[in-house]
Amino acid sequence: MLSRIPQWLGKIGVGIAAGVVFWLVMIMIFEEQMIYFPAKYPEGNWQPRASGMNLEDCFFTTEDGVRLHGWFYPAQGARPEKLGLQPRTGTTFTLLWCHGNAGNITHRLENLRLLHELGVNVFIFDYRGYGKSEGDPNEEGIYRDAVAAYDYLMTRKDIQPDWIVLFGRSLGTAVAVDLALKRKARALILESAFTTAKDMANEMFPLPIVQFVIRSSFDSLEKIRKIRAPILFIHGNQDRTVPIELGRKLFEVANQPKSFYEIDRADHNDTYIVGGKPYFAEIRKFLESLETR
Repeated sequence: MLSRIPQWLGKIGVGIAAGVVFWLVMIMIFEEQMIYFPAKYPEGNWQPRASGMNLEDCFFTTEDGVRLHGWFYPAQGARPEKLGLQPRTGTTFTLLWCHGNAGNITHRLENLRLLHELGVNVFIFDYRGYGKSEGDPNEEGIYRDAVAAYDYLMTRKDIQPDWIVLFGRSLGTAVAVDLALKRKARALILESAFTTAKDMANEMFPLPIVQFVIRSSFDSLEKIRKIRAPILFIHGNQDRTVPIELGRKLFEVANQPKSFYEIDRADHNDTYIVGGKPYFAEIRKFLESLETR
């Protein structure tokens, strides 16, 4: 009986090793499917005017020939008193919104409406393969998409080019950080940010070896060291998708001026809901601080 124990242990070890190899191969094959969860048109609510939102359809093309779609929501008509804030005049900021990895721009309508009430222009666009945008998503591709979105804004006569603020959520924080190295931004707002794809892989899978097989980088940890614009970090302390520790790790290596706003009891997708009026007041305060810089 005792002589059989090593044989059983060997079989178990082989089985475990085979299982690990299987999952590593699956991760390598389906990596992009595990990162991007696009909802393509017609999925979503494509009639925002029915809700009283005066959104302008915008189409533009990337340097590699991919046609993208976005919505521009002009500041006119904003009612900041709904958020408990006083109306203001003067500088009109434009938020260039890089959204997360799932859905499309229609799934951000309520958040979009509330950000607009701050009295800012908001330009939200879909990455390639999302919504009405053509193509298929990949890391370098969505970086190009953000550059194209920024360059599109530069063609408009109804914005102040020196007052563009990059607003990234979740995966979009990596896109916004990359964009900040390629184009001039007044500031960045990074909500539910993470450090690198490898760090996220370690959070998602209990096998340290996973980080050695994934091809995606999303290395905001290295890129953010080169950014000199002011940055506001926002993170829910109950985030079960991107742990707040990753957001704080990124915050620690960022240059000044910077600030970190923690939302108590907020998870990954409900920051603006749980945060409520104080959340929007914090963003408003950050934007007003930029006027003196």
